[in-house]
Amino acid sequence: MNFLPKNRQKRNQFFMTVAVVALVLVGIGFGVIRPQYTRLADIRKETADTQAKWRENSRVIQESAANGAELADLSQELASNELDMATGDIYAWTLDTIRHFKAGYKLDVPDIGQPTVGAMDQFPTFPYQQLRFTIRGSGYYHDIGRFIADFENEYPHMRVENLDMSPVGGDTEKLLFSAEVVALIKTSP
Repeated sequence: MNFLPKNRQKRNQFFMTVAVVALVLVGIGFGVIRPQYTRLADIRKETADTQAKWRENSRVIQESAANGAELADLSQELASNELDMATGDIYAWTLDTIRHFKAGYKLDVPDIGQPTVGAMDQFPTFPYQQLRFTIRGSGYYHDIGRFIADFENEYPHMRVENLDMSPVGGDTEKLLFSAEVVALIKTSP
């Protein structure tokens, strides 16, 4: 150890100077540099959070464009379905609808009941009213089934309820049927 001074006092001063310099360097490290690293970590976290929010907002914007197109398609489909809904003279509309639809089927439907209009009984605060009427007739089992299935598929805003079938007295293959038809009526323009 040739670099150490020979004098004891100078050697102590040298060690004190080295210790003070070491303490100053440690103080600078903990007092200045470490808070900067902490702040840098916070900035990185904020940047990552901001980028995540930006990605989420970009995704929402892209979905909103797709949702807008889907909304337009659904609005158009709803408007086309509303064209088939009851309008004007409800009884005349009921007769016309059933008679035109049953023309393609081998059914006899002589009795179409008087329709009653009321509030929708399935959903509260529904924007449509409900029209209910009874149909009675006769036909073969498969013809009645095909008629009801095709009717509900053709008119998605109508449904057949309370179907009752019984055999006709003289012909064992024909059935008498009675059913309630529930249709929607648009109440708002």
